[in-house]
This record gives sequence, C-alpha cells and structure tokens, in this order.
Amino acid sequence: MGKKKNYNYFDKFVELVDYSCKCSEILHKTLVNFDINTIGEKVEELHCIEHAGDLAKHELIEQLSTEFIAPIEREDIINLSQQIDDITDSIEDILIKIHMFNISSIKPEVLEFSNVITKSCNSLKVVLEEFPHYKKSSTLKEKIIEVNDLEEVGDRLFHSTVRNLYVNSKDPVELLVWTEIYDLLEKCCDACEETADTVESIVMKNS
Repeated sequence: MGKKKNYNYFDKFVELVDYSCKCSEILHKTLVNFDINTIGEKVEELHCIEHAGDLAKHELIEQLSTEFIAPIEREDIINLSQQIDDITDSIEDILIKIHMFNISSIKPEVLEFSNVITKSCNSLKVVLEEFPHYKKSSTLKEKIIEVNDLEEVGDRLFHSTVRNLYVNSKDPVELLVWTEIYDLLEKCCDACEETADTVESIVMKNS
C-alpha cells in the first residue's frame, strides 16, 4: 500500500469505534427481539462488521509503517487501535457464545447489560471525536468520566446478576453458561473504559 497524503489517524480511530457502535446496536436489538431461528444470521452480520474493522485497523498499521512523522507516539497509535478492535471483538464474542450454547431465551438482566454496552460505545465515540481537539475540547474529560461511570454500572450489574444466578439456580449447566455470558458482557464495558483511559493517558503525555 502506498503512502497516503494527509492520512488522519484521529479520523481512523473514529471509524474503528464506529464498527464497535454498530456491533453494540445490532447486539442490543438482536437480544431485545430475540429469535433463536435467526441468531445464526445475526452472528454472521456481526462477523462482517468485525472483519471490516480488522481491515481498517490493518490499513492504519500499514500506513503507520510508512510514516516519517506521526501525530502522536507510534506505540500509542498501535495500542489504541488494538484496544478499539478488542471492543468490537468482545461484542461479537457475546453473540457467538449465545449461539454456541443454543440459548433459547434472554434474561432481562442481559438486556440491561447490552444497553450499557451500547451507551459505553457511543460515549467512547464522542471521546475519540474530541480527541484531536484535546487542548480546547470542553467535553472530552466529561465523556471519559462518562465511560468510566458506565463501566461501574456494568460492574454492579455483573455482581448482582451473578449472585442472583447462583442464589436462584442449582443447575450446573445453567450456572456455567450464564456465568460465562455475564463475564463477556462485563468485559465489553471494561474494554471501553480501558480505551477511554488510554486516550486520557495520551492526552496527558502530549499536554
């Protein structure tokens, strides 16, 4: 791939997180309108988006390899792009496991979780949109805090749902399956927070 003139890494970060946002919205809608007969199609739909995100990340890395001067440290660009990609991967993993485990109905708590994930991705997108304007932005800091707050909501939800699961069920298969799914849901919130924290760290280094 030849070197592109005026390549904008900040725009590419936003493009990458947009794949995460699309996946989170599809996940939430799929779970709200859950149909075991179409779950396989939804898994494939998410996989196509995840693959497009992978290609975009690889394009960014290849461009970086030809760049003489980057707007921020190369290691930060690589790390941030990978963290955003991890968010998309973690969202896809949820639906894959639901399909693999042949789950026939969705617990209400899962819908709460998927809603938090969607909010986290959307807030993170604003963080990345504001990222290049960090010296003047009036919303960047509050949006980073918002992502962190949503991660805390996810933590509390994880603790309460897992406890309720073990209080109300003695079925070992049900316990195994739903514990893993709740864990995957929480990891999505964690991944969003880690990405927002990385942005904050980069801003501090460059201020």
